Amino acid sequence: MSTAELFTKQSDAYRASRPGYDPQLFAKLAELAPGRELAWDVGCGSGQATIDLASHFDRVVGTDVSQPQLDRAPITDNISYRCEPSDRSSLEANSVDLTLVAQALHWFDIDGFYKEVRRVSKPGGLLAVISYNLLEATPDVDILIHRLYNEVLNGYWAPERAHVENGYRTIPFPFQRIEMPSAMLTARWDLRRFMNYLESWSAVATYKEKNGADPLAPFRDEFARCWGDPQHRMTINWPLSVRVGVVDGKPTPA
Repeated sequence: MSTAELFTKQSDAYRASRPGYDPQLFAKLAELAPGRELAWDVGCGSGQATIDLASHFDRVVGTDVSQPQLDRAPITDNISYRCEPSDRSSLEANSVDLTLVAQALHWFDIDGFYKEVRRVSKPGGLLAVISYNLLEATPDVDILIHRLYNEVLNGYWAPERAHVENGYRTIPFPFQRIEMPSAMLTARWDLRRFMNYLESWSAVATYKEKNGADPLAPFRDEFARCWGDPQHRMTINWPLSVRVGVVDGKPTPA
């Protein structure tokens, strides 16, 4: 299954269920960028990060290979969406202040994408790459999450998922690094919202397609017992891996 097909199947779940990002992170990126005229959100999906960038830049272009994902993205006067691959954009050369990739770099042709980033970036332009792996909630919930992820869904994640698990450390980043403070993605969800998020996992869709069964079914009652009142809003955290670099700067040694 291609990347576009995989996330087309999950487009409704992604739009409804994916967590948002800390606005302070985007404010910091805008502060570091050489200007605030144009930001490019690559692999933007249904626009969770795109809408945050729009608060800090005059224009934001979000690109993705899944048109159904883009069709569900939020619209504002300063956002435009284009169905394009990461390594062949329609952006003008030397036009982008900040290129952002949020939870998508592992799907890209890395060399082709980096070449495209160099083409479209302004002098001093930035590339920011964000990823997050498994959530953290309570000890009981975390045990169930690890069992679901590592046992039931083992073999159903795309091979590229390994890059997310190691925080993209095995993907080259040939740019001059800018140190960033540690960051966390945080949400407060009731049980229904939490289960909807699990439904958006790509491995869940793959499991259903291959087996004709719901891998979450055996877990629903267990999560409900951990939760107690289903209306209770539990704090969910995802530690973020954030890499930021100056595109035309001297590469930082690995």
